[in-house]
Parts: sequence; structure tokens; C-alpha cells
Amino acid sequence: MKKAIKDCTLYIYISNSMKMNLTYAYIFLILAIAFEVLSTSFLKDTNGFTRLYPSIVVIVALCICLFLMSHSMKLIPVGIVYASWAGLGIVAITIIAVIKYKQIPNIPTIIGIALIVIGVVVVNLMNDIDVK
Repeated sequence: MKKAIKDCTLYIYISNSMKMNLTYAYIFLILAIAFEVLSTSFLKDTNGFTRLYPSIVVIVALCICLFLMSHSMKLIPVGIVYASWAGLGIVAITIIAVIKYKQIPNIPTIIGIALIVIGVVVVNLMNDIDVK
């Protein structure tokens, strides 16, 4: 119990002493995307959440993802965070599906994914984030 309180105190100290800036916000967003991709890539392996270990990976990775994403939203607007998270997650999961499950996308799907990537780039380059 004392160790849990000490760990929690250490986390609060670190989180209060580390000033969030735009760089950290984007690092948190990238890590959130990575954990979302990890979670989604194991989702099929859960077999409807009937297999324990893949289910645990999915739940833990998704919780970490949402935690990191909530911190990135402190400085990056919600729409930009969500567009980046969803768009890059779709691209990464499609690549993983090709490698892991041999699910080859057709030409219209590839065109659609390319448009998603273009959209994410436009959303991130053309935003007007006002960091205070």
C-alpha cells in the first residue's frame, strides 16, 4: 500500500513539474496512436473477448491510448487530435492487416487511404493552434 501511495505521489510530482508544451503534446499523440494500433492489431485475436491474453493487451493498450490522447488535447484542438489519431491509425492497421492477415487492399481502398493521409497532413499543417 505504501509503495502505491509513493508511486502515485511520484507521478503527481513528475506531472506537475513537467510543463506541457506543443512538443510533448505531439509526442503524447504519437504514443497514443501507437497504443491504439497495438490495441486494434490484437482485437481480432481476442475472438470476441473469449481469449484472455489478447483481451488484456487490447484493454490495457486502449486505456493507455486514451490517457495519452487526453493529455495531448490540453494543447492540440480536439478535432486535430482525433483526425490524426483516427487517420494514422487506419493507415497503420491497414499495413498490419496486410502483413499479419494477408488482407491485401484493392485499388479504391488504397486511393481512399491515400486521401486520408493527405487529409491528416492538411489538418496538421493548416491549423492555427494558439499555444498560451
